[in-house]
Amino acid sequence: MIPAYAQPFFYQVPWRSASVHAGEHLGMQRGPGDEFSKHVSLVDYPDARRVDLRQTLRDPYEQVQVRVFKQEASSPLYAICDVSSSMQFQGQTSKLETLQAVAASIACSAHENSDLFGMVSYDHAVIPHLSQSPGHHAHQSFDTIAQLAEFHNTHKDGRGIIEATGWLGQQKGLVFWISDFHLPLSLIEQALNGMSNHQVIPIVLWDPQEYERLPRFGFGNLQDPETGLQKTIFFRQAIRAQFAEQFEQRKQALDQLFARFDIRPLYVAGQFEAALLSDYFEQLIH
Repeated sequence: MIPAYAQPFFYQVPWRSASVHAGEHLGMQRGPGDEFSKHVSLVDYPDARRVDLRQTLRDPYEQVQVRVFKQEASSPLYAICDVSSSMQFQGQTSKLETLQAVAASIACSAHENSDLFGMVSYDHAVIPHLSQSPGHHAHQSFDTIAQLAEFHNTHKDGRGIIEATGWLGQQKGLVFWISDFHLPLSLIEQALNGMSNHQVIPIVLWDPQEYERLPRFGFGNLQDPETGLQKTIFFRQAIRAQFAEQFEQRKQALDQLFARFDIRPLYVAGQFEAALLSDYFEQLIH
């Protein structure tokens, strides 16, 4: 059963899929379809239903000609899910619940378009029981995704993203990397290089309360969720403004890094709506 939080969205694969399996996208394999490819002789493609009488009469070698079409094909969609300790943040919404909703929408959309869905979850390493190979097993996918919101760890960073890239198949696909991207830029760059065979859509989950829910005045403790290190800070308005400015600078740095790979990220603050991804792909087309 498809959960209520799984909202399908519009997407388009901008390349010809090499898959031999039927789907909804432009393919490279010949077979049943509406896209004309070429004429070949009946000997080369023995399908009498495709005989083209007009082209046969024109053929100088007097060979029976048939029409060959290209089959619409499927394509893999992947959800790469960051469940490191920083993703345990609970603000306006729970980051893990948002992650769950995004992953479920990707699985639902893949299912509706006869595409394969695969999933890789990671913190310091890949988490096998929260990962699965690409397939058409919708119910298995939703069962795995349902576990994301309940996952809990402490003091685990997200360096498993490098291992996660090795779980992607060779066939080109859409890779939705869902994370708060609180990672070193060098590590993000290394991961993007590892996914260069695919089209990557970074979905950045930030919550305004990460920098707004701070003490207004006085001493306060900050703890890095991934290292456990604590720091005591004397808060005042200037310090609060500094935190907000650091997030803006981080956004600019991420945008610049993604731009080097010709990638446009999608920032999600608060509640996720599938329409955000539909709009994202509409803008890519136009």
